[in-house]
Amino acid sequence: MKVAIFDPYLDTMSGGERYMLSIALCLQNDHQVSILWDKTPEDEIISLAKKRFSYDLSQCNFVPSFFSPQIGTFARYKKSKEFDLIIYLSDGSIPVVGCNLFIHFQSPMPWVKGRSLKNIIKLSRAKKIICNSQFTKKYIDELYGVRSIVLYPPVSIMENSEFKKENVVLNVGRFGVNHAGSSYKKQDIMAEVFKKMSDKNSIKQWKLVLVMSVHDQDMERVEEFKKKYAGLPIDFVINPDNDTLWEYYSRAKIYWHAAGFGEDIINHPDRAEHFGISTVEAMGAGVVPVVFEAGGQKEIVKNNENGILWKTNEELENATIQLMNDANLLSKLSKRAASDAKFFSIDTFCQNVQTVVQK
Repeated sequence: MKVAIFDPYLDTMSGGERYMLSIALCLQNDHQVSILWDKTPEDEIISLAKKRFSYDLSQCNFVPSFFSPQIGTFARYKKSKEFDLIIYLSDGSIPVVGCNLFIHFQSPMPWVKGRSLKNIIKLSRAKKIICNSQFTKKYIDELYGVRSIVLYPPVSIMENSEFKKENVVLNVGRFGVNHAGSSYKKQDIMAEVFKKMSDKNSIKQWKLVLVMSVHDQDMERVEEFKKKYAGLPIDFVINPDNDTLWEYYSRAKIYWHAAGFGEDIINHPDRAEHFGISTVEAMGAGVVPVVFEAGGQKEIVKNNENGILWKTNEELENATIQLMNDANLLSKLSKRAASDAKFFSIDTFCQNVQTVVQK
């Protein structure tokens, strides 16, 4: 089968890109997979995928995208007929193609007029609509009036690490500033909570490590952020390679996640974590997640079973101090977290992809 995969943001190598490239990885051995991309050189994307996700996409073809605004509807329709299936990461748009179409939604999109007559007609031609979590599905189904399926993202699970655990609280996430001047993934909130804990002498011999993916345009803001917390037990790791990232997962004991905190999630569900790949990665390495109770995180973390959910700064602080001071509880949750993370393995994802494609 000839399969085309389209992601308009491929060069950002974020969660959605990992999802789409994972599909390519799962299908490339049994099908002829083409990645629709022409914004940057093919070698650059292959190199980025290798560095960021350890993915080898050498068996995939890269062909110019026919979803460019410069290409008309008829030309796009004709070109799409060269494929048996197109898997399309939607930014809210619904394409018209001449073959089977799977549409993937990575997040809720409350700003889209999903039930417009045009969208209803277009969606009637889509064979499947796929979401990355029950959280995303709830909003997409309501928005577009559809019945989507959930295909949880694949997560690399690391076992039998050679590194010993250290007194590290870890967070991994993209850095950028939102509409209100706060960081998207709330690194500023976490730094403030850890500073407060440090000022109160609530912690001894512990440090917070913020691993951040940062674009060039945000580097100056990151430097200001780092200066603000100079002298505190807070380390900043910027754009590490995959091996370095996994070393931090291996060494950490507690994982913080705060996306969605302080946001109006009812009216802006897109501001919550849609799933939480980094949370599962941490769990797979035996790191106990202490995460904000919103979005897809609640599908991953079961409170006081494989981690802890929190709603306020005080709850985050108290839960963390409890884990720091109770080795038995930390060990219990760590073992359960590592076990539960296996549900989201790349092998399970590939099996599900093959099933969805063949139906």
